[in-house]
Amino acid sequence: MEPHDLPPGPQGTITVARALELPALRRGLPEVVAAADRLHRPVRWVHAGEAPNIAALLKGGELLLTTGLGLGSRPAEQRAFVRGLARRDIAALVVELGARFPSLPAAVVDTARACGLPLVQLHREVPFVAVTEEIHTELVNQHYTLLQRAEEVHRRCTEVLLGGGGVPEVLRLFADFTGNPVFLETAEGRLLYAAGPGSGGGGGRGGCAGGADPLQVWDGLRGASLAGSVVTDVPGQGPGGGAVRARLVVLPVNVPLAPVHRIAAERAAGLLAVVLLQARQEEELAARGRGDFLTDLAEGRLDPADAPGLARVLGFRSGDGPLLPVVMRMATGLVPADSWAALACAVQEELRAVGVPVLLGVRLPEGRVPVLAGLRDEAERAAVAGRVAAALRSGAERAGFRAPPVVVVGVASAWSAVGGALRHAAEAAVAAEGAPDRSWHDVRRLDVDVLLWRLRGDGDLASFVERVLGPLLGHDRSARPALLPTLEAYLVHGGRKAETARELHVNRQTLYDRLGRIERLLGVELEDPDAALALGVALRARRHVVGRGWGDGGGAGPSGD
Repeated sequence: MEPHDLPPGPQGTITVARALELPALRRGLPEVVAAADRLHRPVRWVHAGEAPNIAALLKGGELLLTTGLGLGSRPAEQRAFVRGLARRDIAALVVELGARFPSLPAAVVDTARACGLPLVQLHREVPFVAVTEEIHTELVNQHYTLLQRAEEVHRRCTEVLLGGGGVPEVLRLFADFTGNPVFLETAEGRLLYAAGPGSGGGGGRGGCAGGADPLQVWDGLRGASLAGSVVTDVPGQGPGGGAVRARLVVLPVNVPLAPVHRIAAERAAGLLAVVLLQARQEEELAARGRGDFLTDLAEGRLDPADAPGLARVLGFRSGDGPLLPVVMRMATGLVPADSWAALACAVQEELRAVGVPVLLGVRLPEGRVPVLAGLRDEAERAAVAGRVAAALRSGAERAGFRAPPVVVVGVASAWSAVGGALRHAAEAAVAAEGAPDRSWHDVRRLDVDVLLWRLRGDGDLASFVERVLGPLLGHDRSARPALLPTLEAYLVHGGRKAETARELHVNRQTLYDRLGRIERLLGVELEDPDAALALGVALRARRHVVGRGWGDGGGAGPSGD
């Protein structure tokens, strides 16, 4: 097999075939006697030695030069010598014939063939130091050439970004450099962009060599931990110095990858980090502008007649149907300043899959995310509310918020009334904090909570809670089991004892005993509608007066109270 008939080795290395073409080895009249089909193996280094245990000194990828002194004189020693080199995965064994071995022993040749180890015999004496210097010089020159190529790719990527390009263009340039498909995924492994060598399509999707779609390559190979892949973290903002925004992945499906590609990937990751950070900052600024618009609309500082035109300027084209106001409030009230960009970007990405026009804003002072969604008709309210709420919660989780946020869905309205509906939803989102977690709260079921929240600073509300629930709260502070959860579950289920028992995981008799103790402590009959109403209101009011006011941790509420 001629060297030019061999498949190429990894870029940044030379192959055994290329080493045999260099003048120093060619002067030795090399003859390949075993594993001629493996001359494409890369040569990492050149080593000359005669020790019988030389395999222990090697790391793999070496071209070993020897006169055969370490081979031993017995066939068993010779087979063991060759097997040891094969286990070390050296590139090739080159033996200079002469006084020690006029020809290679059959045990050496047969074992090399069995192990698939390229074996070369030199018919003429050559200075090993000349061979070493020549191959090492070739290695350095090839590596330097590829580093220059990597620098050129980095320069071109920088020019593309300065010219207004983005992530897809950078990935296409890098895919051409590596000769393989390149992918950008989130830290959780979700694909963001894909590009193949020679790709010309947009949208982060292009063709691979041989016509393969990079997305098909991703689906087939990404989870397989393909050997020789390059995976490089794209740094981002977050707690600690090791925060990862995304990952750059190169899969060696066309040609093997070399160390220089990892170096180039690390440099490309730095550029991508800047691009993604800029995109997040731009999205945050845009989201703040949309948040200011929605807040002005909610607080009556904007003429409703002007709102549709301003919304179109902000990219929101709602159509002729009603508008659905939705407000998300983070569980912690205030969001750290360095987390808003990640939150706005993640939520915006999730909302793209909702399937209706959506205008997303953020409001830093109140720690909330207001949203307007365009409906075709009122009948869509529940379905769209569910999709928008799921997107908001998923985006918050992606941005690193572990506690589930409060999502309140307002009343669908026309432009003339949507400001008030948005204000009501924002106020309800504050009032609902601490309520049982739901995927989303219907604002129409929170009117009592909003009223109680508005009265949170009134001493009469705290007195009412103490008067209605005081003996029960005193019991729970000093005795077990606590009875307040039983009362809450009983009222939530409308006095239905079977359902209450199932939720509390107790038998019916235990439930009856607890309800009887509650009635004796409070001096009421739980089946009395007036008593049940007072207890339900007191339980809701307690969330607003125990330990803190509802404005704590979140600044002024949406109403500006």
